[in-house]
Amino acid sequence: MLHHVEIYVSNLAATRAFWSELLAQIGYTVTADFGDGFTLSAGEDTYLTFIQVADRHASREYHRSGVGLNHLAFKIPGRERVDALRQFCLERRYQCLYDERYPFANGGTDYYALYVEDPDRIKVEFVAT
Repeated sequence: MLHHVEIYVSNLAATRAFWSELLAQIGYTVTADFGDGFTLSAGEDTYLTFIQVADRHASREYHRSGVGLNHLAFKIPGRERVDALRQFCLERRYQCLYDERYPFANGGTDYYALYVEDPDRIKVEFVAT
């Protein structure tokens, strides 16, 4: 079982606004807040921590298609909840990926998912279960 994921970010304030608002929609809350980062969890054993990248490493550009993390995926109970998340993202003008093929961007009709991009271009996926 996964214990936690720690992600360095380029702009902690923008990251906090994006992730804390978005994941609040599926039950996550800020469970730790410290000078250069914060943690989100949903009362489970797994949590996400976001940390402001140190200046000496800030010039290293991230891209999800390069080496490293491609995306994080979350299970969502039901297609209606995924649709509600999509509406939430559209209202906040979050970058919805593959929106022209929503909700079946993976092809077929069995995999119902929403894809969103965070301020550092990390892909976030929400899959209806």
